[in-house]
Amino acid sequence: MAIEVTPTFARNVRTLLKRYRSLRQDLQPILEKLEQGERPGDRLQGLSFSVFKLRLKNSDIAKGKSAGYRLIYYAELADQIILLMIYSKSDRTDVSSQEILEILNELDLP
Repeated sequence: MAIEVTPTFARNVRTLLKRYRSLRQDLQPILEKLEQGERPGDRLQGLSFSVFKLRLKNSDIAKGKSAGYRLIYYAELADQIILLMIYSKSDRTDVSSQEILEILNELDLP
């Protein structure tokens, strides 16, 4: 399973890496699960796409998954997963469906 990233995701990672040095190590186990075809996380309701939201532990703060990262990805394509965005729960509480749809609309989906 190939993993692609959106420009929004890449921008989010650059911003988060300035504060959280362990982000890459925290992401690695999840990326491996996604490559193996697993679909961790909860499917977001109210969207016509298979979009999932996943909680990740932030190793740089000792508060567990609830205060960690949120990873949102699109998994409707047969051979690839697209990482849409990532954010720290301490930075924002939630992401609107409209914001996710805007990111999806930027992609050239079949």
